[in-house]
Amino acid sequence: MNEVELSSRSAGAARKASYPPQATRDDIVPAMLKAAANARITTHPLRRNLSVLEGSGGNIAVLTGPQGKLLVDAGFGVSRPAVSNALASLSADPIRHLINTHWHIDHTDGNAWLHSTGAAIIAHENTRKHLSAATRVEGWRYTFPAVPAGALPVTTFAAGHEMRWNDTRILLTYYGPSHTDSDISVHFTEADVLLVGDTWWNGVYPFIDYSTGGSIDGAIRAAEANVEAVTGDTIVVPGHGPVGGRSGLIEFRDMLVAIRENVAVLKGEGRSLEDTIAAKPTAAFDAKWGQFLITPAMFTALVYAGV
Repeated sequence: MNEVELSSRSAGAARKASYPPQATRDDIVPAMLKAAANARITTHPLRRNLSVLEGSGGNIAVLTGPQGKLLVDAGFGVSRPAVSNALASLSADPIRHLINTHWHIDHTDGNAWLHSTGAAIIAHENTRKHLSAATRVEGWRYTFPAVPAGALPVTTFAAGHEMRWNDTRILLTYYGPSHTDSDISVHFTEADVLLVGDTWWNGVYPFIDYSTGGSIDGAIRAAEANVEAVTGDTIVVPGHGPVGGRSGLIEFRDMLVAIRENVAVLKGEGRSLEDTIAAKPTAAFDAKWGQFLITPAMFTALVYAGV
């Protein structure tokens, strides 16, 4: 069994614990917070000195070493005790850097406490923009307040950013508008580990945030970019779900493309959203992808909005 397969199997057993149950649009954010407060954080080694923590909202990657820890994504603040314990179990290195893959709360809510421990925050310029002001996510029927100054990224970029930390080259690349208008990938080049944030939800339907620049077509473009960016040896860390690799990225892209086509045909026939949902354009995929936070009806509505 190769390293990607081993990581996928070990993470897969904990997948259900990482998600709140299916929710209505009005209670998605409270459901996510409740799940994060009660979640068990599981740690999975990847390659070299990289690990992933699963359980607090989005997956959290950790690079350890003598210069201190570098994290990718922050999870929910309510998970601080469990995340702190998991980080301490990896090493005693202090936390020095935090990269946000995009602005959503399940990836940035822990920014404030991580900054208070010494983390300098890096992100795309649109992540800072959305965190700096009250931002409405209509798909969740929720308005997020501006975050405290200490939770804001201090280093931002438009297209890409490169850094070296713990003798590791790290490439940050902007997708363009996709899941949101702030999504980036993070590639640890020597280890060939790629973090793709919420441009990949492994095993569940994704949320697409039209309120801040996302779309189904942008999500498909990002999914295609991910497939092109990796080889069969690359370990890929999704925003949600177990660690995987290229075959999982292909399956996710193909699912998005097929459902988009199904919904576009129905909408092109003049069907209303309600009639389109009733036609079950996601039916062939629901058993695998439709059992968690984003229900088949919710995902159909998200796709319908963009075709």
